[in-house]
Amino acid sequence: MASYIIEGGKKLEGEVKVSGSKNASLPIMAASILSGKTVTLYNVPNIYDTQTTLQILQLIGCNISKKNGKIIINSEKIKTQEIPDELMRKMRSSVVLAGAIIGRFKHAVFSYPGD
Repeated sequence: MASYIIEGGKKLEGEVKVSGSKNASLPIMAASILSGKTVTLYNVPNIYDTQTTLQILQLIGCNISKKNGKIIINSEKIKTQEIPDELMRKMRSSVVLAGAIIGRFKHAVFSYPGD
């Protein structure tokens, strides 16, 4: 087992960059559907689940762009309320997108979420 040995007498200082939280980012990305406007998100982790969520948002009609560490989601022109089965099954948290679609359009078509 690895260990750290810290000997006193010296000031510890430095910087640590903390990545954003997946569990915070995914519901916020889904909530962008509700506004029907442009939403800018910062510090979203670049991981499988967030990338899959962006794919789903793009497929239903959101305009997605990434600039300088920001993700910009415009949900004004959503063209479908159906989440493709193959993407819905990729992750359990995809169900939050269905809730946001229902919240805005009162109707959604989706399969069981993944895993």
